Amino acid sequence: MNKELMLDMFYAAPELWYILFTVFLLLLIFLFSAEIKVLKLTQKNYFINRDRERYAETLYASKDGYFAFIYPDESVNDPQNFIKERCSRRLAVILDLAQGTASTFEDVLKCFYKEDAKKIQKYVYLMREDGVSFEEKFVLKNGNRQLRLSGARINANDGNLYCDMVWFRDITEESSYITVLEDERKSAILCSRQLEDIIDNLPYPAWLRDEQHQLVLINKKYLSFIKGANKRDVIEHQAEITTVAGNSVSRQLAEQAVLQNRAQKQEINLILNGDHRSFEVFENPFHLGEYLDKIWTVGTLVDITELDTLKRNLVLHQNAHLGILGALGTAFAVFGKDYKLSFYNKAFVSLWQQDSHWLEGHPSYSSFLENIREKRLLPEVPDFKSYKNGEMEAFSSVLEPKEDLLHLPNGNTIRRIRSPYPMGGLVFAFEDVSDRLATQQAYNALLQVQQELLDNLFDTVIIFGSNGRLKAYNHAYLSLWQLDDIFLQKEPSIAELLEEKRKFFDNVENWQELKEDILAHLMNANTKTFRLSRNDGVQIDVVSSLLSDDSIMVTGKILEQEYDTNGSK
Repeated sequence: MNKELMLDMFYAAPELWYILFTVFLLLLIFLFSAEIKVLKLTQKNYFINRDRERYAETLYASKDGYFAFIYPDESVNDPQNFIKERCSRRLAVILDLAQGTASTFEDVLKCFYKEDAKKIQKYVYLMREDGVSFEEKFVLKNGNRQLRLSGARINANDGNLYCDMVWFRDITEESSYITVLEDERKSAILCSRQLEDIIDNLPYPAWLRDEQHQLVLINKKYLSFIKGANKRDVIEHQAEITTVAGNSVSRQLAEQAVLQNRAQKQEINLILNGDHRSFEVFENPFHLGEYLDKIWTVGTLVDITELDTLKRNLVLHQNAHLGILGALGTAFAVFGKDYKLSFYNKAFVSLWQQDSHWLEGHPSYSSFLENIREKRLLPEVPDFKSYKNGEMEAFSSVLEPKEDLLHLPNGNTIRRIRSPYPMGGLVFAFEDVSDRLATQQAYNALLQVQQELLDNLFDTVIIFGSNGRLKAYNHAYLSLWQLDDIFLQKEPSIAELLEEKRKFFDNVENWQELKEDILAHLMNANTKTFRLSRNDGVQIDVVSSLLSDDSIMVTGKILEQEYDTNGSK
């Protein structure tokens, strides 16, 4: 029924239906296109929001904090009422703001010292009013951390004002590191200046060459040898110190030093200020830092004129001294630093029974020892090899004159003195002291017999030398006066010896007078005998005699004590 009605209506007014169909189709097309636009806008907004979030998170992730003054579009009638302040999360952490990202700029200013806060406020005012950028360091009140604040205005491409931003960067560590670097820089500069002062104040020229043997550094003394204006000109023109022939004194030597990787030196003669002088040139190679393939050299020119003169004079004096030694009766020989015989005298030939022709061949000290050993002129030792090694070591160990005795198998005794030779090696002096030792032994035996005779006497005996000090005494004297043997061995004077006896004369009213009286009797050659009475009743007759060598011998005889019939003294 409805179908038939629809058909009737269609056939009754077909134009109307065409119009309705067309309108409906257009409506569908419009809705479809509108949907597509909505989808595109939605997609665009999605990416815009995602980019906005990405940029926001990027700002949040920055190590710098920021505080932004965000402005509205210019179409707003009163922009000042719509300005937004935004504190970043990083800034809230840096300043430890209690309100976090909701903090105002006043909260930020409270984190700085009063004067700094005023300065920051002025900077921000100029930035917001005139767009003036700024950058400066400030210190936080709490923690003494340093921040670098930098302000800048952000505009759109069309000139529209977006915002004014103040960036906050914590530069505490960087500042500390910069401070350390600055201190190190100052220290390096000071060290460099000190090293330059050291080099410039050397009394001789010094220079530095690179791997191409070119001059790269010289000292002030170098200029006096080439009459250069300044160091820069010398380096620029590679002005070398030259000989009379015009050749460099050291460039070729530097090439040899690099080639052999060893220090080189050479003696040269130069005319300096009209004087002929001798110099010694040195070139010492070294690897430049960690560059093993780059070898530079350091050169010096040392004046050795006086040294040469001293050497010549030394040779003359040595020859003169050796000539004197050659005429002496003591046997002398010089073995040089190469251990070979360089000098000997006639007494040396005679003492060691040597052949002059063999000695003229400059034998070594080792050969000399073997030679005199064959003639039984060396002490008998169980290990001759070890003995010889010890003798050879003396060339490096003897630093001052050293004396010893050589007891030979034939009964002779040789006194030997070894002393360092100025030119290297040792000087030997040999003297046959056999007779002297025999005489000394006989003398010591005589003294021993004399002491035994004194010790066997009942009377006390003491002998004072010509200098007034004790030289000898016997056991009877030591026992009588109860003296310390160690004290007597120190050779006390007559006065010191009397002071030790004072305890035996305590009953004397004036000890000083008695002491002077005893001294007068002892020193008087005419005094025959005088008597001393001690506190303990012992009486001693003392006799003083002057000996032929001006010594004084004092003997004491203890008197026998008499007793009465009752047995008392």
